[in-house]
Amino acid sequence: MAPPLSLPCSGERCRGVRKVLAAVAFGFVAAAAASMYDDVEMVWGADHSFFYMDGDVDTVALCLDETHGSGFRSRDAYLYARFDIDIMLVANNSAGTVTSLYLMPEDVPWEYHDEVDLEFLGNVTGEPYTLHTNIFANGVGGREQQFRLWFDPTADFHTYSIVWNPKHIMILVDGVPLREYRNEAARGVAFPTWQKMKVQGSLWNADDWASAPPPGVAWCGDEPPESPWFEQQAAGDAAALRRAREEHMLYDYCADANRFKHTGLPVECTPASN
Repeated sequence: MAPPLSLPCSGERCRGVRKVLAAVAFGFVAAAAASMYDDVEMVWGADHSFFYMDGDVDTVALCLDETHGSGFRSRDAYLYARFDIDIMLVANNSAGTVTSLYLMPEDVPWEYHDEVDLEFLGNVTGEPYTLHTNIFANGVGGREQQFRLWFDPTADFHTYSIVWNPKHIMILVDGVPLREYRNEAARGVAFPTWQKMKVQGSLWNADDWASAPPPGVAWCGDEPPESPWFEQQAAGDAAALRRAREEHMLYDYCADANRFKHTGLPVECTPASN
């Protein structure tokens, strides 16, 4: 995990340029021959972002003020990977801010696109952050699950991970598994299998909605889809996943019977028949 860093877009260094309302930092330990500056690109709000280093920690800081926020994406796209990103979130009154970490393809029509979302919903001073997650496959989302973080994510960097392989998608925080979405194509459940996706991050204002290698790629599609290695990984996380969900989950679309009272629960929310 990266050590705590001072944000270049907070304090007097930034106030001389603009009135900053919020700042967030994304970091990873750079490889000897690479840097975050080489591996990611700013896609909007470049004037509200900074690249900097502290020791071997390569970091991009995103800022949000009354005009706009900022966002970045990896230059490369991946089909299956593990992404580990160290993030320090907006401190103090963060109500209305959303810090996003997500996977998304390029040049795929919206009605067919895949996506894996982690969105950190800010709150008033002293209140905990909510981690909002969603998964889209073939253009269909609506698979929301929310969790209450059990630590102060503004005091230090914490590692947020997305594991995406042919068997499942798993979301972890500091190595603790919080969510698993399994590939159940045999039951007719859509799963992201063919769209290469880029890892992206952003800080934006969502007052009307939100209150309540390249960066961290650790594994990249070398294992064949039929490999038992994926099942072994999932089995090893099962007990920890169950415990974390019991302790930290706030909302699960699969448990929202009222939401689906006219259509029935989605297939992936129902027991598989033997």
